[in-house]
Amino acid sequence: MNKDIFLSNTLGGKKEKFVPMNESKIGMYVCGPTVYDDPHIGNARPLVVFDLLFKVLKCKYGKKSVTYVRNITDVDDKIIKASVEKKISISELTNKISKNFHDDCIYLNCEVPTHEPKATENINLMIEMIKELLKNGFAYENEKNVYFKVREYKEYGKLSNKNLEDLIAGSRVEISENKTNPEDFVLWKPSNNDEPSWDSPWGKGRPGWHLECSVMAKKYLGNTFDIHGGGRDLMFPHHENEIAQSVCANKTKNFANYWIHNGFITISKEKMAKSQGNILKIKDFKKKFNGQVLRLALISAHYSQPLDWNDKLMEECYKTIDKWYGSYVSINKKILIKDDDLKPLYDDLNTPGYIAVLHKLYEKAKDGETSDKEIFTAACNFIGLLNETKDQWNSFKKEKLILSDEEILQMIDNRNKAREEKNYKLADKIRNELLDKGVLIEDKDGKTTWKIK
Repeated sequence: MNKDIFLSNTLGGKKEKFVPMNESKIGMYVCGPTVYDDPHIGNARPLVVFDLLFKVLKCKYGKKSVTYVRNITDVDDKIIKASVEKKISISELTNKISKNFHDDCIYLNCEVPTHEPKATENINLMIEMIKELLKNGFAYENEKNVYFKVREYKEYGKLSNKNLEDLIAGSRVEISENKTNPEDFVLWKPSNNDEPSWDSPWGKGRPGWHLECSVMAKKYLGNTFDIHGGGRDLMFPHHENEIAQSVCANKTKNFANYWIHNGFITISKEKMAKSQGNILKIKDFKKKFNGQVLRLALISAHYSQPLDWNDKLMEECYKTIDKWYGSYVSINKKILIKDDDLKPLYDDLNTPGYIAVLHKLYEKAKDGETSDKEIFTAACNFIGLLNETKDQWNSFKKEKLILSDEEILQMIDNRNKAREEKNYKLADKIRNELLDKGVLIEDKDGKTTWKIK
């Protein structure tokens, strides 16, 4: 394919043509989970977005030309706190959450990245990078803590396009009397006796969170690489700090050439937060929805824009997938997708544009030849949809209803009460809602029964 790829580069704040450093060795690093709690849909969005970018890059440059690194942070203050609260060991917690995370990746039909390093496997390399920063004059030690000198890196703030004072004012800066300046961030901190620790020249301790990603990215992709991705919430301070320490330790101009950030997810226009009580875990959706429905919902808006999550969105995506399965066929040969059909994805991962293409291909396929159905199915497969057989989809529909039995019976009861009160408009509305969710009801001999249509 001769089409160029364009990406919205946060570093510079504009959409740019993607020009890799080496077309046969493209590197992409994406911040993975901190394994202290089960992933929620906010975590799911970058999983799907960068899985899709991985597919597009491989399509353009070849499967063997792209290296995708996604880390696991398994040492962090949040992990220590969660293990105390749950009264389990840190290893038990991190192993459990890591497994749940991988199960969620399978559920969302995400490919396995090329490398998935753990922070705890790379502590020695983190210590080496700290030594380089000290040697280069960008760090200092105080009371067994090592901090990065933010003011020594003159380009600090270039990713978020703000000056240092604005960044500090708008963020939570860790206060410590051990710092020379309040904006300096930790590279190494001492550990208490009951906390994870490693030997270092500065005493027993553990690394700072920002340092972990810098080291793991360098290990697998080199001092400078093509793409760094993550959620918009990581832009500052995490990604800003990654750039600062990496450039200063490695003595390079850039860390990553393209910075890609996905937008936030809101819940019915409200920010998702524990304080709001609206955190939606990925595992909660498994009771009601096939993973394809969640995947389609996550790409229904452009990755760089906010995505508002609500019941209507899930219902619409469910109906779409169910409809599309009407033209599904099993493919046993390689099907080439036309350049024009892939064009939206090459233009900054325009998934709404590509979904519009799929709708057009479906319209042609539903009454078309087998070849039309193959093209449509292949186009869906490319973005991780219709990856199961029709029988598997229908089986899931029967076993995992959008509504639980209790919810169905409650709706039927509400409908019967509406009929008794001669509110036939409401009764019909409830019947139609059940029908939309795949539930067919029948009134006979004074009783109402239901079944899956």
